[in-house]
Amino acid sequence: MKQFLSDDFLLQTETAKRLYHEYAKGMPIIDYHNHLPPDEIAANRQFEHLTAMWLQGDHYKWRAMRANGIAEEFITGNADHLTKFKHWAATVPYTMRNPLYHWTHMELLNPFGVKQLLNADSAAAIYDQCNAQLPQWTTQALLAHFKVDALCTTDDPCDTLEHHKAIQQRNLNTKVLPTFRPDKAVAVDDTTGFNAYVNKLGAAANMEISSYETLLEALRSRHDHFHAMGGRLSDHGISTFYAAPFTAAELEKTFAKVKAGGNATPQEALQFKAATLHFICEWNFEKGWAQQFHVGAIRNNNSRLLQQVGADAGVDSIGDWQVAESMSAFLDGLDKKGKLAKTIVYNLNPAYNEVFATMAGNFQDGTVPGKIQFGSGWWFLDQKDGMEKQMNTLSNMGLLSRFVGMLTDSRSFLSYSRHEYFRRILCNLLGNDVENGELPADIPWLGKMVQNICYHNAKGYFTF
Repeated sequence: MKQFLSDDFLLQTETAKRLYHEYAKGMPIIDYHNHLPPDEIAANRQFEHLTAMWLQGDHYKWRAMRANGIAEEFITGNADHLTKFKHWAATVPYTMRNPLYHWTHMELLNPFGVKQLLNADSAAAIYDQCNAQLPQWTTQALLAHFKVDALCTTDDPCDTLEHHKAIQQRNLNTKVLPTFRPDKAVAVDDTTGFNAYVNKLGAAANMEISSYETLLEALRSRHDHFHAMGGRLSDHGISTFYAAPFTAAELEKTFAKVKAGGNATPQEALQFKAATLHFICEWNFEKGWAQQFHVGAIRNNNSRLLQQVGADAGVDSIGDWQVAESMSAFLDGLDKKGKLAKTIVYNLNPAYNEVFATMAGNFQDGTVPGKIQFGSGWWFLDQKDGMEKQMNTLSNMGLLSRFVGMLTDSRSFLSYSRHEYFRRILCNLLGNDVENGELPADIPWLGKMVQNICYHNAKGYFTF
């Protein structure tokens, strides 16, 4: 019987152990997509208690607690921080075979050195042990500890990026860069929300937005500002790709209609979204950026919790929109104009893994290794089974050796353990193939491949 969470955790063969310990383990991290708050990095926040560091904003844990019968008062409600932690600790044993069980104990082990299993009986002692260490584990100290070379936050075009400026003035070893996330600028099917956002965007760009043309001018101005602040990526959360023919007159008509308080028809909204994303992607190409598309989430399903807790409450799930034809048309529209930037597509519905992987292969053009990436397992798929399926699909349909690797997609500074998780899973896949005679035992080459996927591919792909 193997020990839980030993040094060889998830490594089933001697080759896997060698690849991980000799090649993967010590590599730096490029976390090119996360939701870490830049103000907390700039302030070098010291967390008040473990609950603030570990539970606040973590909708993965919230979902598990609700499933375990925990009342909302002890999850996102007004209960005190120790009580909330104890309810989480009591839930942990029930998460066995959910990735939360692995992540929880990996995060306790690194950086806190806690080897004890978390449960109702051990909660108080573990809480005290971790709280005693919090002064040394500030946000910047955690980034240094996990060898984070660069990270990219997720930022609205209206953001002043003042915290990024403050971070840059501190000359941290970790490069912290913004990512342009203009989702609200294309949400024309929500008249009230869209108009409120247009007013906010106009203020940020210091101009009046009175037409579709001026909307693009404002977005372009903010895109330029992000570039000046070191931003080199855009990010787009979409249900499916938007592809429809459009004319300037049609876009102006839809903008005027919505600006006057009217509602766009489904076809008008589709044209508006397709056009606006297309123009932003052209700017990405012109500036040498990469672009990311997170595709397939159906969000805010529980209207009661949405109203009670707000967005990102942990009530999102996998959607099942058709995606192949619209993805093909959207990418082809940029490619035939010679303006398709480096692109990463993340799939949330595993039924479409092969669709995404083969579509990525259609638009490789020989200019950049792995220019179009089938991105890592995302959200509900960033666990052992999901990562293995994503890497196996990429291996079958493309070049795993050119993969830019893992990201955290997280709001927690402790989530860098997920890079270790990914690296162990990667090394185990390759190690098993070697020992099964499916790959040669060329350890120097495989070790180089592992290090490229863990770090060097991303280093070369992104122009930070």
